[in-house]
Formats: sequence, C-alpha cells, structure tokens
Amino acid sequence: MSQQSLWPLLAEIRNNRRVDLTHTFHAGQPKFHMLPDEQRTTLFTVEEHGFTVDQYTVVGQWGTHVDPPVHFVAGARTLDEIPVDEMVLPLVVLDFHKQAAADPDFTPSIADLEAWEEQHGTIPEQSFVALRTDWSKRWPDEQAVFNPDADGVFHYPAWNVEVVTWLVEQRGIAAIGHETTDTDLGKVVAGGSLPTELYLLQQDKWQIELLTNLDQVPATGAIIVATWPKPARGTGFPARAFAILPAQ
Repeated sequence: MSQQSLWPLLAEIRNNRRVDLTHTFHAGQPKFHMLPDEQRTTLFTVEEHGFTVDQYTVVGQWGTHVDPPVHFVAGARTLDEIPVDEMVLPLVVLDFHKQAAADPDFTPSIADLEAWEEQHGTIPEQSFVALRTDWSKRWPDEQAVFNPDADGVFHYPAWNVEVVTWLVEQRGIAAIGHETTDTDLGKVVAGGSLPTELYLLQQDKWQIELLTNLDQVPATGAIIVATWPKPARGTGFPARAFAILPAQ
C-alpha cells in the first residue's frame, strides 16, 4: 500500500523558526511553598566509571510543567492517558503584557478576548491558548515572581474562571498555558483558593505552567509541540514545549 511521505512537509517547515517555551530547571528556583527543592546526585562519572549518570529528585510540578486532569480530580486522566494527538496543537497567544505591567493583579475579561478576536480572528477549536504577561522575564527571581506585598499576599496576573469557562465552552480549546506559577491570580492563591485551575482540570483539559518566550511568538499561526515523559498514573511532570513559527 502506497503512503504519502511527510518528508516534503518537514522540508517545507525546516527553516521555520522554533522558539523554546521552556525554562531550564535547577535547584533553588521559584516553587510552590509546600514543595521540596530539587535534589541532584551524581551516581556515576566518566572519570571513574566510563559514563555519567545523575539521579534527579523533583516533584512533578517543577519548573515549566504539565498539569493533567488528575492533578486536581481523583480518577481523572493521568499523563500517560493524554494521547500524542493533543501534544501538537494550534498555538494562540493572548498578549496582555502591557496590562500586566500596569496592574500585577490583571486578569482578562471576556470582552478583552472578544476584542482580541476582532483583531486576530476566532480562537480555533482544539487549540492551545497561552496567556502572555511577560511575567517569565522575572524568572528565576523568586521575590519578583511571587511579588508579595507587605502582608505577604502575592500579586501576579493570571486567568479567571469566567474567561476559562468561555474558552472551554464557547471555543472548545484543548489546553491552556501561562507564564506564572498558578492558573489563578496571586492574591487568590494566597487566600488558599485555586478555582480556575480546578474548573479547567474538571473539564478534562490540561495545562502548562511557567511558559517563557511568549513575546517571541505571534498571536496566531504558530504550532505548539508540548511533550513530557510518560510515567504510569503520572500526576504532573516537567515539560518541554516549543513553538514552530509561521514563515515570514
């Protein structure tokens, strides 16, 4: 049976620019306060054994990482149950970095998204929607990332339940991503609540947190390739995500 080769397609996009959307992770980086730091132990070295092997001890939600539905919903999909079909998606970048610079508690409204669509077109079904705030430029300065006030309340931009509900129910998106440590506003997280992340994962969607370099990706036209290891019953893991940009 003859098959149509994909090699010509690869050759066509080979020179398209790629943008790494992933932070390099390391011990001492910003993290959720309840989580332990990374530990890395060298078990074998080239000098002594002829090869190098390091042992990494990290939590699943470490650095740029993926959250599957089971992260918040018992019995929901785990990392190994997310098909590879969902790992290559149209990438939509909602640029609100100016608003976030003016107000660290910024969260977009449905009206903001409708205005975005008037300029860029309808958000496509089964797309990955990323919220650009340029907060990743603060990485890895923990004080700047969490931005606490005198009372210890965090202030960083994020999604909200209303907007994510609209994206899921009205646009049928596949996943979301953002540059901050949480789906919800810092001041909401500081109050002990994570309503937006809970809603998203309850809808059998997944997300990637702590994206970077979204300022190098256009609003529409790019593709995201989001990958991660495949642990059995995985509840989260560091991810490697990159964008393939449309030709200039």
